[in-house]
Amino acid sequence: MSSNSFAYNEQSAGGEATELGQEATSTISPSGAFGLFSSDLKKNEDLKQMLESNKDSAKLDAMKRIVGMIAKGKNASELFPAVVKNVASKNIEIKKLVYVYLVRYAEEQQDLALLSISTFQRALKDPNQLIRASALRVLSSIRVPIIVPIMMLAIKEASADLSPYVRKNAAHAIQKLYSLDPDQKEMLIEVIEKLLKDKSTLVAGSVVMAFEEVCPDRIDLIHKNYRKLCNLLVDVEEWGQVVIIHMLTRYARTQFVSPWKEGDGLEDNEKNFYESDDEQKEKADKRKAYAMDPDHRLLIRNTKPLLQSRNAAVVMAVAQLYWHIAPKSETGVISKSLVRLLRSNREVQYIVLQNIATMSIQRKGMFEPYLKSFYVRSTDPTMIKTLKLEILTNLANEANISTLLREFQTYVKSQDKQFAAATIQTIGRCATNISEVTDTCLNGLVCLLSNRDEIVVAESVVVIKKLLQMQPAQHGEIIKHMAKLLDSITVPVARASILWLIGENCERVPKIAPDVLRKTAKSFTSEDDLVKLQILNLGAKLYLTNSKQTKLLTQYILNLGKYDQNYDIRDRTRFIRQLIVPNEKSGALSKYAKKIFLAQKPAPLLESPFKDRDHFQLGTLSHTLNTKATGYLELSNWPEVAPDPSVRNVEVIELAKEWTPAGKAKKENSVKKFYSESEEEEDSSDSSSDSESGSGSESGELGESGEERDSSEDSSEDSSSGQDSESESESGVQSKRAAKKNSKPKGKSGCEDGEKENEKSKTSESSNAESSSIEESSSDSESESDSESEAESRRVAKVSTPVFVPMKSHVLLHRMSGKGLAASYYFPRQPCIFGDKMVSVQITLNNTTDQKIENIHIGEKKLPMGMQMHVFNPVDSLEPEGSITVSMGIDFCDSTQTASFQLCTKDDCFSVSIQPPVGELLLPVAMSEKDFKKEQGMLTGMNETSAIIVAAPQNFTPSVILQKVVNVANVGAVPSGQDNIQRFAAKTVHSGSLMLVTVELKEGSTAQLIINTEKTVIGSVLLRELKPVLSQG
Repeated sequence: MSSNSFAYNEQSAGGEATELGQEATSTISPSGAFGLFSSDLKKNEDLKQMLESNKDSAKLDAMKRIVGMIAKGKNASELFPAVVKNVASKNIEIKKLVYVYLVRYAEEQQDLALLSISTFQRALKDPNQLIRASALRVLSSIRVPIIVPIMMLAIKEASADLSPYVRKNAAHAIQKLYSLDPDQKEMLIEVIEKLLKDKSTLVAGSVVMAFEEVCPDRIDLIHKNYRKLCNLLVDVEEWGQVVIIHMLTRYARTQFVSPWKEGDGLEDNEKNFYESDDEQKEKADKRKAYAMDPDHRLLIRNTKPLLQSRNAAVVMAVAQLYWHIAPKSETGVISKSLVRLLRSNREVQYIVLQNIATMSIQRKGMFEPYLKSFYVRSTDPTMIKTLKLEILTNLANEANISTLLREFQTYVKSQDKQFAAATIQTIGRCATNISEVTDTCLNGLVCLLSNRDEIVVAESVVVIKKLLQMQPAQHGEIIKHMAKLLDSITVPVARASILWLIGENCERVPKIAPDVLRKTAKSFTSEDDLVKLQILNLGAKLYLTNSKQTKLLTQYILNLGKYDQNYDIRDRTRFIRQLIVPNEKSGALSKYAKKIFLAQKPAPLLESPFKDRDHFQLGTLSHTLNTKATGYLELSNWPEVAPDPSVRNVEVIELAKEWTPAGKAKKENSVKKFYSESEEEEDSSDSSSDSESGSGSESGELGESGEERDSSEDSSEDSSSGQDSESESESGVQSKRAAKKNSKPKGKSGCEDGEKENEKSKTSESSNAESSSIEESSSDSESESDSESEAESRRVAKVSTPVFVPMKSHVLLHRMSGKGLAASYYFPRQPCIFGDKMVSVQITLNNTTDQKIENIHIGEKKLPMGMQMHVFNPVDSLEPEGSITVSMGIDFCDSTQTASFQLCTKDDCFSVSIQPPVGELLLPVAMSEKDFKKEQGMLTGMNETSAIIVAAPQNFTPSVILQKVVNVANVGAVPSGQDNIQRFAAKTVHSGSLMLVTVELKEGSTAQLIINTEKTVIGSVLLRELKPVLSQG
């Protein structure tokens, strides 16, 4: 609805922004295993610096790149704090792009967005209409109940705005506010009523959509605006046309009488050859009795040009309108347009064919001229093929059946077995519907019984069974042929059909039937339940007609059925035994057993599955699913007597603006409106032309670009939100790194600085918990395949006390997502008490509600291969505003994979995940300088990675380097005899592999960072993390 790409239309920078987005991503080296981390980190850091710059050009460049990222579906939520600072920028171009960004992320970062609410309120008074509209969109995107009164006031003001673009956005905001707080319905209806009177084509579609969402039953709001909407229809944007047409269809069914009177069919256009003149006059009088309401005719006439629309949804909407409210003699015009849509993609074809299938049942003549358009192509998917078959069956008649049967013969040979089976069913339906070809179809199906494919044979048997029910006496040979097939056919439905046929015709095949019973008695226990029931029925029928031969066999089968596992079969056995085997307890029914079992059965009626779908409105989701969908609005039945048409007359004051008093002159010129609005204005009054040109000039401020911009905004926003999940793997690491950098204490960070930065990190990390993903798919496979030669490193790997750093807390569960339960976690950097290979994790649980939360525990765990988790003991209850810290251990297997699990309460379960920074997978090791050098000498070559760092000399003091390194990684300092070299040692928690870090100062302001480890993947990642931290001031 709202969107974030209008700025590209407003300025000619769309292409530039896209190029910048491409340049930003092109720096990622596909060949380097870890180019992703450094380039993403650098890119986002650059963007933050540019956004904090004093130069508008730098800010504008940054915003273009960010919007380009969003357009590509990448996650830019971590930049929210940096972007939101520029919301009050005086530069209009920057402000517009900031609003585009905020519309996209305001719902995710509600707390930060609320801080800028006063800025949005001021922007509602901005001279620029795009800024006013964007501010309203951002305001309505912050879905917090506390600002409902502010949103309500803003919508009321925007609905009276001079710009139609702002009024359009007010209509969009109505739906958002209603979904947030339905109690505002009455006040919103007042705004809708006001906006419905708007004459701008830009507003019409949006306000009708708001009407459909908020108050679809308030038909009285449409009366005065009905004629205006009919006339504006051809000029409204395409999606607005769809909404308006559907609404007007429902309106017409309540306000006009049915045009489907007797004598109004297609046949009545032709004179009956034997009809007398008097009879003709009587019919003419009947036809004259119905006079179509001029407003009814206005709607039908004004929608007809839209059948040529390029948008399939518009054509479908007009087609359903004609089907539901037009006279039957005029409905034929839609068939050509619907057939044209069959050239579209398969999704459109599927919907259109479903609707044609429903229409073709009632009115075959509409689509008969286009029969060949429904022939199946080899490239069609199965769903399209079966729908086309359905339509061909509906259109079959004596004239075209021979052509269709030749077509069906080809379809039966298809490799698509589901389609081939559907074709056989279609042949059966044609045989029942058209008696002339019944024998031909039956002979063709009998030929198929010798087909190699079992599915084809089985389906043929089932269809033949249905056909034979219609005229069984004539086809004894076919029944004998099918009895022979019983040995080879294994499909249960086919076997059951053959047995039923033999049972029904047992007197016509007296020699074969007992033998079939004998064979099936042998295999009774291994048969399908469906087949067993038919064996029982066959035995009962033969017992009654030929008990001499089959009495013992039937008793044997009844004994088997008596102890069957299926209770249906046991019940049927008892029932049959009591009915056919007379004894003292037998009731009166046993006398009539033969009549009951061998009664003549009515032939089955083969009907189309689309027969009963016409009670749903065509083109709706309910029609497609054949079940009532949520939000479906039913079409009412035509009224017996038309309601008062004067309710659609506009009052005199408004009449001068829009309508001529009689309404007829207007009607005659309404067709011209499709070509030109000026021609229509010439015939209306002076004040009418004034008002029309006024609204025209208003809409002219934006013109077509405004409509295109808004629709493109919708699509871009949808696509960007839809692709968030796809972009997580690319952007999850980037957001993680950038957030971590924000939380680093700068300079000689004492405890206070660290705590302040820690608080900042909480806000930026809230989105990271949601968008975190597996950092490296390559790292997993490499780390698992690395040889774990641990023996030599064990000699010196003694865990030491970690250097103190402020703990960085990460959001595990936001209070809004957790329904009042908030959870955060941090890594205490202590050996885990639950296992040597586990990383210790502390989780703090907070109850932010005013009610007790009970039974907090870990639910289902979704862990990668090899990963293990020791959960905390369940928390029985957590008091309101209470807090508790619990411990757990996770074995990450020396990788940065995400540990996903469910955090559950008594009533709910919430999916959460923990992703460890690479520095938390280490434990500090106490080591002498001599041992360090010895181990380093053994870890050279492929086990060594290095990088050159450039920074100011003051950043290379020992204390600063120590603080920066331990902030990133849990390593221990190694005593060094050289002032220009600092060494750090650690081991990985899972495998105990050594991790040796060396920072060697060079001449000038450079230093070399060297990492030696067997775990080359973790070493490379750690290098990528340490390098930018040591480089920054």
